[in-house]
Parts: sequence; C-alpha cells; structure tokens
Amino acid sequence: MCMNKKNVFTKILAIAGTALVWFPVLAPLFFSVVGFIEMREFRLDYLMPAEFFLVALAGGGLLLWAAFRARSRRGLIGWSLAGTVGLPVIGSVIASVTGLASGETEPTGWQGALVLAALAVYCLAVIAVGVGGVLLLRDLFRRSPAGSAAPPEPPT
Repeated sequence: MCMNKKNVFTKILAIAGTALVWFPVLAPLFFSVVGFIEMREFRLDYLMPAEFFLVALAGGGLLLWAAFRARSRRGLIGWSLAGTVGLPVIGSVIASVTGLASGETEPTGWQGALVLAALAVYCLAVIAVGVGGVLLLRDLFRRSPAGSAAPPEPPT
C-alpha cells in the first residue's frame, strides 16, 4: 500500500513539474499567436523564457525529485536542469564583462551575439528538461502486462 502512495505522489510531482517547465516555453508562443490574431502582426518575446526562470527552476526541481523517486531519467533531467541554472549566469557574466549590462557597449556585434547564444542554449536546456519530464511521465504511466515483466511471445 505504501508503494502505491509513493507512485501516486511521484506522478503528481512529475505532472506538476512538467507543466511548470513547459510554461516558460509555451507562454511566448501562445501570446504571439493571440497577438497575431488580434493585431495581424507577429511579435515574439524571446526574453520571456528567461523572465520565467523561477517557474522553470521550480518545475525542474519537482521533476528531479520525481526522477529520483522513480529511478528514471535522472541524467537527462539533472544535466538539463544544471544547464538551465548555469546558462543565465554565464550570459550575465558575459554581459557584465563586455559592457552590455552597463550600457557601455551597444547590443550588437559579437558581444550581443554571445549573450543571445547563451539565451538560446538556455531555452534549449529548458526544453530538454521538459522533454525529460514527458519521458518520465511516459515511464510512470506505462502499464506492464499482469503477472509478467516481458510481453507475451507471438505464436509460431
């Protein structure tokens, strides 16, 4: 009975974590589509995933907890979450060192491209955590055949 409760709690963690991780990725797309429908002009706020960093971090933490409880997808979720945490820090350091953060340097050239590349890789890391969450959910909700660990063999 205790194992069943653990599985239900793990599934709740995985569902909530996956929803939270995908929110920063899907929200800009949703708002862009709504804006396009209303104003007939496509605008995409590419900084929104970084603005929702804490939401992605909370979701990634829940997914990592669920992954450790389920003993599944720990590597994918863990390493992607490390990238999700580290890349904004790297981007901020680059912006500070190059003078972009203070306004001393214009956000063009290689300095701006480097910061935007860090932001793009951050978005990819968040997507990777989200994919890990979807795969973890698939693992958690997969049903095995009753009474056996392997599927039955086809008749010959």
